[in-house]
Amino acid sequence: MNRVLVVDDNVINLKLACDILERENFDVIRATSANEAIAILEEDIPDLVLLDIGMPGMDGYMLTQKLKSMEKTRDLKIVALTASAMKGDDSKAFKAGFDGYLTKPIDTRNFCSSVRNFINAEKENKSKKK
Repeated sequence: MNRVLVVDDNVINLKLACDILERENFDVIRATSANEAIAILEEDIPDLVLLDIGMPGMDGYMLTQKLKSMEKTRDLKIVALTASAMKGDDSKAFKAGFDGYLTKPIDTRNFCSSVRNFINAEKENKSKKK
């Protein structure tokens, strides 16, 4: 079963993303802040992190840079899940270390397949490295 950590400070957005994933049999972990996400990742590493960029305190950019600098989470696949969809926002996310980029509002018809594609691509990369 694919395990996904969803990090979003907006409880409505968090619930929607998690409900959609759970309906498609993903094992979902929820966090409402960067600090909560860090605490979860100290205990458990999921297949993928869906991370909101615009959070108070430590935003998604800072959290991604922190996670990519830590040995335990360096190879963690992190995908931006954001309402920031202006021209250039995706390249800014990739420069910050995100591995993928999905926009809100969530396209409920394609959301799970997009998430699954990110996870499958990561699993293929890991098997090629062996």
